[in-house]
Amino acid sequence: MAISIHDGDAAVKTCRNWNSVEMAGAVFVRRLIYRARTICYHAYVPTINDVAKLAGVSPTTAKRAIRDPARVATLTLARVRQAISALNYEPDLIATALRRGHSNTIGLVVGNIVEPFFAELTRAIAYQVRLHGYNLIIADNEYRTDVEAVHLKQFFGQKVRGLLLRSGYGESNLDYLQRMSLAGIAIVEIDRFYPDSPYSHVMLDNRQCVFDGVRYLRELGHELIAPLGTFDEVINNEERSLLFPEAMRHVGLNVPAEYAKVIRFDESEGYQLTHYLLDLEPRPTALFSLTGNLAQGSFRAIRERGLLIPQDISLLTFDNYPWTRLVTPPIDVIEQPVQEMGRKAVEILFSLMEHRHPDRIIRRRLPGVMIRRSSCAPPPAKAL
Repeated sequence: MAISIHDGDAAVKTCRNWNSVEMAGAVFVRRLIYRARTICYHAYVPTINDVAKLAGVSPTTAKRAIRDPARVATLTLARVRQAISALNYEPDLIATALRRGHSNTIGLVVGNIVEPFFAELTRAIAYQVRLHGYNLIIADNEYRTDVEAVHLKQFFGQKVRGLLLRSGYGESNLDYLQRMSLAGIAIVEIDRFYPDSPYSHVMLDNRQCVFDGVRYLRELGHELIAPLGTFDEVINNEERSLLFPEAMRHVGLNVPAEYAKVIRFDESEGYQLTHYLLDLEPRPTALFSLTGNLAQGSFRAIRERGLLIPQDISLLTFDNYPWTRLVTPPIDVIEQPVQEMGRKAVEILFSLMEHRHPDRIIRRRLPGVMIRRSSCAPPPAKAL
């Protein structure tokens, strides 16, 4: 339904003689309310042309009043704003994006939105993006590149200006990322990056953290240290599991072949792997969990076996999740600087966008912090 302002012509003429914003409110708005309500009742979506007609200005002036109000006369601006309010007008962001070739939107893909790490990271990123006056679209790839590919195509179609990506596991999406980059979309990877990726990234210093964790357990006297997760090119292609054997060799130890089990980063798989490891003879004296999610499943399995932490087995994990401080004993953790990771990733992304250098490479590694509580101690034989 197109709106006609034939009945409002007198109001428009009066508007041209307004001497104050207050008079505008008294004369103009009352004549618009009925027409605006009629529009809403018929589920009509008002356009900028409707706003212009009701305000008695040209569409160009109405657009300028929205985009650059400082360049519009005070009374004219008042008429446009009152028309917008009366019509409940909302700018067509899709049309704006089509004209510009991009929207004021950033796409974020995380691994698992329900995990505390990604929830905190998302919140940190959302805050920083909002400070720049942009919107954030969030997607969860479930650690899978096939799911990720669907989200990347949707983001491309929505003409995002920039992309923050925690890549999943599986067949690489680097070809599609290159297509996005060539279209001018700035890309920053966070928490994990594709092997041979040409893009900027913000990462935890996994080498420092894995080596510190293994060294800590070795100094307590542990030799049978089992990781929760083993490197695999497809299922578990990430740095921590890749670095663990090297860190063990660095302290003069090897990883027993029976410890090498490939799992996904899921609490249930951490639970099942821990039961498997506890059935071995000899069983490990320490478990090193590569994520807080896996540690939660491991802690549950250890309790089900009736074992005591750390008297019977030590447990060390990445991620300072809230539950690690609340259980007995509280868990020793390697804390990630999540807030700083989010802030730095957004800073790099907007630097690439503002300087129009989407192919520029900026890479940052942030240190983790070991927090020693009560879940790690010398192995049983060494404690005597």
